[in-house]
Amino acid sequence: MKSETEANPSGNDATAARPRRRWLRWLGRLTAWGIGVLVVIIALSVKPVDRTPYFTTGYYDTTKDDFVTRSAAYKPVTGALRAGFGKAKLSPVLGAAVDDPEHGQFKALPMAGYNERKSKPATDVHDELWVKAVAMEVEGKRLVMLSLDALIVPPDVSKHVLAQLAAKYSLGQDEVYFSATHTHSGIGGWGKDRVSWAFAGDYQPGVAVWFEHQLVAAVDDAMSRMAPASIGGGRFSEPKFVRNRLAKDRGRVDNEFSYLMLHHEDGSSAVIGVYNAHATVLPNEVMELSADYPGYWERQVEKSTGGMAMYLAGAVGSHGPAYGYRSFEGAQEMGEGLAKEVLDRLPDTKLSPTTTLGALGLDLALPESQVRVLDTWRLRPTVTGALIPVENHTHLQAVRLGDMLWFSTPCDFSGELAMDLKAPLELRGYHATITSFNGDYIGYVVPQHYYDYTKYESRAMSFYGPYVSPLMVDWMRRMADVVAPVTK
Repeated sequence: MKSETEANPSGNDATAARPRRRWLRWLGRLTAWGIGVLVVIIALSVKPVDRTPYFTTGYYDTTKDDFVTRSAAYKPVTGALRAGFGKAKLSPVLGAAVDDPEHGQFKALPMAGYNERKSKPATDVHDELWVKAVAMEVEGKRLVMLSLDALIVPPDVSKHVLAQLAAKYSLGQDEVYFSATHTHSGIGGWGKDRVSWAFAGDYQPGVAVWFEHQLVAAVDDAMSRMAPASIGGGRFSEPKFVRNRLAKDRGRVDNEFSYLMLHHEDGSSAVIGVYNAHATVLPNEVMELSADYPGYWERQVEKSTGGMAMYLAGAVGSHGPAYGYRSFEGAQEMGEGLAKEVLDRLPDTKLSPTTTLGALGLDLALPESQVRVLDTWRLRPTVTGALIPVENHTHLQAVRLGDMLWFSTPCDFSGELAMDLKAPLELRGYHATITSFNGDYIGYVVPQHYYDYTKYESRAMSFYGPYVSPLMVDWMRRMADVVAPVTK
């Protein structure tokens, strides 16, 4: 008779295998469950990119209604010009014992511009930061142009400034023209969303208070200096300092520098300059606050004219400074080189004591947010909203000053798009200038043919889908038809 072991020599192995099989079955079910949950999460988090033609949508119709109403109310005036120029220092005091935002004193501040800085605090102030303002008035109609040495005009800041200017001076949104120098070495800490944290450091409420206080102070200064003035402007090509950083040699470059000059009878003056190169001469390793090349431009113009100089970032989307300018010495060479070009032309700039002034705003309804994870798939707006401050509308603005037309945009607006807007207006006898960062921010707006190009500007920072650039350009052209009509 055989023993039990002899009868089933593999009995122990079979007994030991049963728990392993149960464990493998449990692991398989858990894996399947996990995959199922992941699939559900992905399905709930993404949807296809919407390629519905913008002119067939509800958001287009909403904008059209606003456009019709505002266009009917648009009334430019022509007459004698009064103007005032003002400024307020934006440089903070670092290393303070306690934060005192209204006086610009902070224990520490992050810098804005590069996510590689990882919210590290600025070590010092290399050159002074400013808010500049130019106020104009013709036949009772007013316009205030503002720029600050910062990456952008944060939306929360512009809203509070507009409210204060409305209360103090009865200025409406269309009468306040915001921009920034777009320095990538300016003050950070002003954003409440994750994208702002990445590029401008951890949120510090006191920064917004400081910005708002100084913006209003600059306007107060300008308004207190209103006097009869003359106005004129010009433009020139300067290809030496700018390149297409998105498409490189395959793209076009708007190398135009635009300037506007205002002159008081007592000899004081203000010069406004606009160029299309990103203020990224200084690299992310620089930890001192600086206005980059626009600051050098302003200081050189002010030194030579004895007046005020104010720089506004132009159509900087897809446009960067020329290679080789990556230091304070490079910023100085670029800024002062551009200043020389302007200064050489100022004596021959024709000035007039009268001008036509008109301002037209538009509430631009936007498509759903379309932050992509793949070429044809995007995050659902509910998911995107947890990451970036997506809105369903923004603001556009067109201002006429004589034969000059100025557009303010809420984005990094592409220089290539600017070229397409300016050319037909030139044939009408108007010179157009397009600026970025008008107090709102909706990411980069670049030509539609770059939408599927997997680069930073066209992929990571393109928030509203393939039709946002033709949508915006369409309405800017329609605004131009109202503000700068064809004359026989």
